[in-house]
Amino acid sequence: MEYICAMSKFKKYIFNPETLTYEPTERSARRRVLKSVLLFAGSIAAALFYVWIYTSVLGNDLPKTVIIKKNNAKWSARYEVMNRQLDSYAEALSVLSVRDNDIYRSVFGMFEIPSEVRNAGFGGVNRYAYLEYGDCSPLLRNTAVRLDVLTKKAYVQSKSFDEVAAVSKHSGDMALCIPVISPICPLPGSYHISSSFGRRTDPVYGRTAFHEGIDFAMPVGNKVYSTADGVVEKVRHAFFGYGNSVVVDHGFGYKTRYAHMKEISVHEGDSVKRGSFLGLSGNSGKSTGPHLHYEVLYKDKPVNPANYFDLSMDPGDYEALVEKVKNGGMS
Repeated sequence: MEYICAMSKFKKYIFNPETLTYEPTERSARRRVLKSVLLFAGSIAAALFYVWIYTSVLGNDLPKTVIIKKNNAKWSARYEVMNRQLDSYAEALSVLSVRDNDIYRSVFGMFEIPSEVRNAGFGGVNRYAYLEYGDCSPLLRNTAVRLDVLTKKAYVQSKSFDEVAAVSKHSGDMALCIPVISPICPLPGSYHISSSFGRRTDPVYGRTAFHEGIDFAMPVGNKVYSTADGVVEKVRHAFFGYGNSVVVDHGFGYKTRYAHMKEISVHEGDSVKRGSFLGLSGNSGKSTGPHLHYEVLYKDKPVNPANYFDLSMDPGDYEALVEKVKNGGMS
């Protein structure tokens, strides 16, 4: 009969009744390794079984998942607060843009900033691809887009205010440079409006075309005057088109054109005042009768001249203005 008496880490002792002694028996390395592997595998299996029971059967989250969800909820709440603030900022910016277009820019005769410029997006390459991951990616991406759009709108509005401020500093000079009188003395019976601003049937070609000015029909030789202070930009003599014509640059985006003239009394580079004599009306260029073609351009775009003069002005006051300028006075 054998008795196990004692055991060390790698040896066990068995009692031998024949020799009446405890004899050591060494375990094989293979058995030791196999036992260790089985114990490790069993531990892993037990742990995995526990996790499966905890998550799938009981419906609980792992501690790390709980922490991530809490952080996610915290950041989602922050983004919601940020979006509410962005709503407030967007509304305030919208009020500023309306006031800018309808009041500030209108007062100084400046063009409105088109909505497509103010609201331009960010086309082309998807610049937000790096945000397209996770459950919160739509919220995160939407917030980033709104921040970019508001930043651009604020930049456009800031540049607009800079432009308005620059114009307002010279508002006194600007008043003299805006065309506000007719290019001829508005003496009743001395002229009539033969063609207004807008679409019409071309008197030469017979097709519908846009007429960019106003035609004052009158005899050849009627005196033509500058409608505001400025500098003569162009003097042209031609057999077609505008014929003999003058373009005056008044600054602040304004220019005026006087066409189909008989004689021109100014030269390019001359400074003129409101009421300065430019020459005589005629019938030159593409014309079907003696008249003065008059245009007002703002930022090189034709605008209705009728909005820039009053034909009910007293002819005596008009002649007094002309005489004052002729004698060296201010317009």
